[in-house]
Amino acid sequence: MTTQYIMQRDSNGWRFQVWVSFILAILAAGAGVFQLPGQELDRAFVALGLFFSLFASFTVAKMIRDNRDGQIDTNSWTMTVWSAFAAALALTAWGLWRMNIPVWEKSYMVVSWLFLITSTFTLAKTVRDAHEAELMERAAAAANKG
Repeated sequence: MTTQYIMQRDSNGWRFQVWVSFILAILAAGAGVFQLPGQELDRAFVALGLFFSLFASFTVAKMIRDNRDGQIDTNSWTMTVWSAFAAALALTAWGLWRMNIPVWEKSYMVVSWLFLITSTFTLAKTVRDAHEAELMERAAAAANKG
């Protein structure tokens, strides 16, 4: 039995808000990295952790969406994706925890990091929804012609 989905487009306001949130999350996290006190190596570690978290979040979002109707990816790939996501979160959290900076600066970095992760998932869903709605519209138009 084929699963049927309702085609629904996001509003322009929603898409604008999603993109603005994602850009603000990147800017907030980037500003935090550049203004962190301490050694350059600490800032580089946090920047790498943020990038790792960003890309792992996109990968998890894609993998979940790809497998929503049944498993397409191998168990090994699924485990790799979830392991990378867990490693990104754990290593970045550990790096922020061990940094010798004031609590308010750690708090800022944690909040901007979590904002980056959540806005990444929201952006991935919004972009994928738009893509799938476009595919459904094309299929419906082709079916109506034939």
